[in-house]
Amino acid sequence: MFLVGSGALGLLQRGVAHAKPAPATGWETVRAQFDRASPDVVHMSSFFLASHPRTVREAIELHRNELDRNPLTYIEDNMGKHETAVRAAAASYLGAKPDELAMTDSTTQGLGLVYGGLELKPGQEILSTTHDHKATDLALDYRAARAGSTVRRIALYDEPARASADEIARRLAKAIKPETRIIAVTWVHSGTGVKLPIRAMADVIARANAKRAAADRALLFVDGVHGFGNQDFDVTKLGCDFFIAGCHKWIFGPRGTGLVWARSDAWPITRPTIPSFDPMWRAEPPDRVPVPALMSPGGFHSFEHRWALTAAFELHQRLGKAKVAARIRDLNTRCKQALAKLRKVRVKTPMSPELSAGIICFEVDGMKSKEVVDKLVAQRVIASQTPGFYNNNYARLAPSLLTLEADVDRAVAAVAAL
Repeated sequence: MFLVGSGALGLLQRGVAHAKPAPATGWETVRAQFDRASPDVVHMSSFFLASHPRTVREAIELHRNELDRNPLTYIEDNMGKHETAVRAAAASYLGAKPDELAMTDSTTQGLGLVYGGLELKPGQEILSTTHDHKATDLALDYRAARAGSTVRRIALYDEPARASADEIARRLAKAIKPETRIIAVTWVHSGTGVKLPIRAMADVIARANAKRAAADRALLFVDGVHGFGNQDFDVTKLGCDFFIAGCHKWIFGPRGTGLVWARSDAWPITRPTIPSFDPMWRAEPPDRVPVPALMSPGGFHSFEHRWALTAAFELHQRLGKAKVAARIRDLNTRCKQALAKLRKVRVKTPMSPELSAGIICFEVDGMKSKEVVDKLVAQRVIASQTPGFYNNNYARLAPSLLTLEADVDRAVAAVAAL
């Protein structure tokens, strides 16, 4: 069994605000962090919106109490400190630099900010896929309509269970044209569970860019939310130019938090649309404030949630990114292999961990996905279905740090009983 290291165990035991002795070790201890999640159900949809782990919840309360006590003083005395701390924690987790990050409230807000501010020359196009979330589709369509550009969408695979990295790379290479400036994809597809081989795709794009001028180079934008928190990666090595994600899913951060990372030389492709408050607390003169700082929307938002995000990144770091990723991989492999043995079940997500992450899509012969989900909920297994805007509609299970092996087995048994 995986044993939580002494540093992580100390964090799990003491929370943020005060000490709490807890002698247990192992993944049961991690599951115990989510002590507000209903204990009598199997949570197989935590990727949708995470329950707050105890350390995060207590950090939120710490900031909230201080804000309630004296909002003006707490913000004026602490804004710079906490904004700096959360970006440092996020950068450490990502393997990036703090000033390469913009802070947002969600993946959707990040997509809207980045795509909404794109600067495109006449004739340049946006290339996307048929597998993306509606938030990406609309953000791209809105910008293209204003810029007089086009959005062209391609399928990177036909049957998700049989998707391959080579086929995805070949289809992308064939689709890139001289006028392609923006390539917008999603790392892990919530409609199929397929995880794109971003590094291989980045290599394809690099070859297409080999003889292009900087102003014509195709840039790779990735909605990374469903790999962010369940994959062991450094964003600077992933291969993309932009990485957009919410932090209230697999990262288990406070609800209403997110970020955008981009390479320093890629940020100028987009411009702010919402004024930033960063110049209020940064030491630099306004004309020296980094571009991503100006891309962080200002205004009075949920400061206690933004600043408590530091605790979520610290929790992941202390558990170990590689160990968390291995845990999610092992649970998902266990679940997929067991589902695949059921005669009437069709697993639609690739079996290989190289092309899948934490979401498992499947069909049950003779049943619609809503019926499957409703019957599983009746058996106290919280499953979900893919949103209606996807071409295919599947039931979904998603083992996470809220689930143990027994929970996976119970969920599979519930599917078998349908």
